[in-house]
Amino acid sequence: MILLAIDTSGKDGSIALARVPDASGRQPASALASSRIEIVDLILLEGGTFSAQLVPQISGLLEMHGLSKRDLGAFAVASGPGSFTGLRVGLAAIKALAEVLKKPIAAVSRLEAIARHALQNRPNDGRVLAALDAGRNEIYLGEYDLRDGAAHMISERLVSRGEFLDQARVARVFTPDRSIAKPAREAGCVVEEIERPTSEAIARIGWEKIVSGETISTEDLEANYIRRSDAEIFAKK
Repeated sequence: MILLAIDTSGKDGSIALARVPDASGRQPASALASSRIEIVDLILLEGGTFSAQLVPQISGLLEMHGLSKRDLGAFAVASGPGSFTGLRVGLAAIKALAEVLKKPIAAVSRLEAIARHALQNRPNDGRVLAALDAGRNEIYLGEYDLRDGAAHMISERLVSRGEFLDQARVARVFTPDRSIAKPAREAGCVVEEIERPTSEAIARIGWEKIVSGETISTEDLEANYIRRSDAEIFAKK
């Protein structure tokens, strides 16, 4: 079975195709959960033109591998936080495909994808923080508890840089943003600067969610913005 994963939440995006075990087969759920998925291909998208690129790139990627949309059996999508416009484009594409094909969707937080880097070496290391630069001198901060080989969300919120440093002094921090890592290190925090997760990470996490039943309907699939849009903020003034 083929899983399609997309991430259009940041300045740049990506699309991944992954081959996964057939969930409709006779394998028990525990065997499915432990199966390693195979990333068939990964392509990068240039930021700023997701609306024009996404659907043609998906079609081209499927055609390149001798597949059609009918071969898609599941979907995973980065649901945020990130670009308001980018997230809307990605979620709309997944909603349309999943609605037509009647296939399951997993929504994956970018902060969870970052926090899961900590699982590679220390899978039961307790509390960690995942951080993304939100602009405007603010930070998207995810607090996760690492146990049982998984990252369990405690909270995700928008904080000031001062609030972030207060939190970062008492927990390990993972971030792909140098603008966060450098001042945190200078303040004496323990920070690991990592590669920015792509749709490959979204595919792997998404498949685990689908196997465990953590799917979401097309009607309920919404962006996890964390921050309100300017339109919402100004409408209340």
